Amino acid sequence: MDIKRYLPVLNWLPSYGRSQATSDLVAAVIVTVMLIPQSLAYALLAGLPAQVGLYASILPLIVYAVFGTSRTLSVGPVAVASLMTAAALAPLADVGTPEYVAGAILLAVMSGLMLMAMGLMRLGFLANFLSHPVISGFITASGIVIAASQLKHLFGIPASGHNLLEIIHSLVQSIDQINLATLAIGAGALVFLLLARRYLKTWLMAAGLPSRMADIVTKTAPILAVLVTTVVAWQLDLGAAGVRLVGSVPAGLPELTLPSLDWELWQQLAVSALLISVVGFVESVSVGQTLAAKRRQRIDPDQELVGLGAANLSAGLSGGMPVTGGFSRSVVNYDAGAETPAAGAYTAVGIALATLFLTPAIAYLPQATLAATIIVAVSTLIDLPALGRTWRYSRPDFGAMLATILATLVHSVEAGIIAGVALSIGLFLYRTSRPHSAVVGRVPGTEHFRNVLRHEVELCPKVTFLRVDESLYFANARFLEERVMDLVSEEPELKHLVLVCPAVNLIDASALESLEAINERLGDAGVTLHLSEVKGPVMDRLKRTDLLAKLSGEVFLSTFEAWQRLIGNRVPQRIPV
Repeated sequence: MDIKRYLPVLNWLPSYGRSQATSDLVAAVIVTVMLIPQSLAYALLAGLPAQVGLYASILPLIVYAVFGTSRTLSVGPVAVASLMTAAALAPLADVGTPEYVAGAILLAVMSGLMLMAMGLMRLGFLANFLSHPVISGFITASGIVIAASQLKHLFGIPASGHNLLEIIHSLVQSIDQINLATLAIGAGALVFLLLARRYLKTWLMAAGLPSRMADIVTKTAPILAVLVTTVVAWQLDLGAAGVRLVGSVPAGLPELTLPSLDWELWQQLAVSALLISVVGFVESVSVGQTLAAKRRQRIDPDQELVGLGAANLSAGLSGGMPVTGGFSRSVVNYDAGAETPAAGAYTAVGIALATLFLTPAIAYLPQATLAATIIVAVSTLIDLPALGRTWRYSRPDFGAMLATILATLVHSVEAGIIAGVALSIGLFLYRTSRPHSAVVGRVPGTEHFRNVLRHEVELCPKVTFLRVDESLYFANARFLEERVMDLVSEEPELKHLVLVCPAVNLIDASALESLEAINERLGDAGVTLHLSEVKGPVMDRLKRTDLLAKLSGEVFLSTFEAWQRLIGNRVPQRIPV
């Protein structure tokens, strides 16, 4: 057994040097500054005490540095996972209660165990069942729901709800209770963050700052909003004016926490934990692969399952919440020059120092500032123009994307992702159940064969070449039978039918029976069945059956060979497009 496969830290730690340490430390300082307000904000989004977000940003980063394969992925609380955590726990306990916090801890532990089990069983491929349109639709809808859920903190009014309709209804009912001081703080922070995101980099570069440094400073703008609004709230005693503050945050490092052993609670959270695991894994792998490709590196999806699983398990055992790889802070980590996962470990040290020494100041931080931070952060997730792009390219994919968005907006995040997965699988089955096939003919003077409906080709009325552009399995086996028999009925002179199989990677037992039935029915009709361009692995399996022995015709290495043998000196017909 190659221990480096399961402990990727051994691939880079032995050669770790001073220059790498310097780069990682610089990146860690920048990411720490960015991660502190994010951790607090996402704990708020999940309905958890602020310190839970900080706890989830310490031990998981260290553990991922040992087990993860991405050099620059930054693990911690993220918006979508926080929203899914809140949605999972809302029916089970009141926000902020010990039972609610215990549920979040259990979600992290269950997610960790599921991810690690999937990794050890090498099930990383399961994430492929989430198509890109479904993921895009789910993230867009989640971003809208997250932004809407933070308006109550921005306005300083009571509101609740776990889908867009419920949130809007609750906001409208409480609109007359707006706290003007809260609105001033929240709107001011929101405008500043939006302007900083849009213009700050340009202004800094105009002032002479290098592009890379200007980009990094721009991305740490939320910490300035946090500092200014915290000082303002402290000096003006805004808490007495009705502005909701984060409040007292326990100082000190997290203690070891054991998850609840209530079996009924485990059963109630199982589906939510699985969905959080899958969505988090897809998001992490997407970010990790994108950043790795820029440096010609690679990540191992199966080991990423183990790494993320271990990070979530450690988050739960240290009093945290579910975590995954965050896009924004991973990009900042990459841009800041991080070279190894040690940057994440250094960031964990920075977060730990913050929990030890900065918690008294955090108590005066307005929740409206954190709400503004969340709204600006999730605004990058919302991609409504993708609906138009998908509509123009693929109507079925558009349908799956739209259904995912609507289910998430009007029902719940769980319903959205379940609908998306079901539609993705359903679309795959529908498409492959009616595989594309084409009658092909020879391009004059060449050995190439093309679709008779698209190219000027040569044909012979006694020989038909049918190219099958899909693997053959139970869902499309009968469709192929019908397609072949339709051809036979349309070609009264037909004597030979060649199934051209360059795209057939699999023939399952149902499809094998269909091929045997086709062979028999063609024989009864006086037509000989041939195969051409059968791939090696497929041929290996066919050799273990009776099909080749009973085949009325031959198996040709190439379609051109079949053309030469079956048509010979016959004069083919020229078929114009």
